[in-house]
Amino acid sequence: MKKNQFNIGKIINTHGIKGEVKVLPLTDDPARFEDLEWVYLSYNNQLEKKIIQSIRYQKNNIILKFKDINSIDEIEKYKSCMLVIDREMAVELPENTYFIRDLIGVEVRLENGESLGKIIDVIETGSNDVYVIKPNKGSDILIPAIKQVIQHVDIEENIMIVKLLEGLIE
Repeated sequence: MKKNQFNIGKIINTHGIKGEVKVLPLTDDPARFEDLEWVYLSYNNQLEKKIIQSIRYQKNNIILKFKDINSIDEIEKYKSCMLVIDREMAVELPENTYFIRDLIGVEVRLENGESLGKIIDVIETGSNDVYVIKPNKGSDILIPAIKQVIQHVDIEENIMIVKLLEGLIE
């Protein structure tokens, strides 16, 4: 998968005998699948374009049927495959929100220019995300993704400027 592509789901099982699959959505809005005409399936280190024929919802999963796949035998090989889309097909994000994959590797600096390290993970807590920063030395640093802390983000320049609140780092 390239930097300009996103995983939006994972096939977790077949569903029935007519070629449908059960997909675990890897997106905040599972309904976004309805806007897609096709996806890539990541299979054997290749991307295979598959046209979506139908979509149904089942609890926290999505049941997908692809055009020209009509039996469990034809779909079985795609179990555990990722569903991939191009960046242009991604949903439009609200201002000051970012795709996690764009934040990984961003250098985090204090307001005075001092480097704290790079973002290596984003923990989704429900109320606000928490950025995990790997410093040049020492333990990982956890910073809440709140506007009092995050002063500026420039994905193009790969830089985030933060203002540390008292007690965030020892």
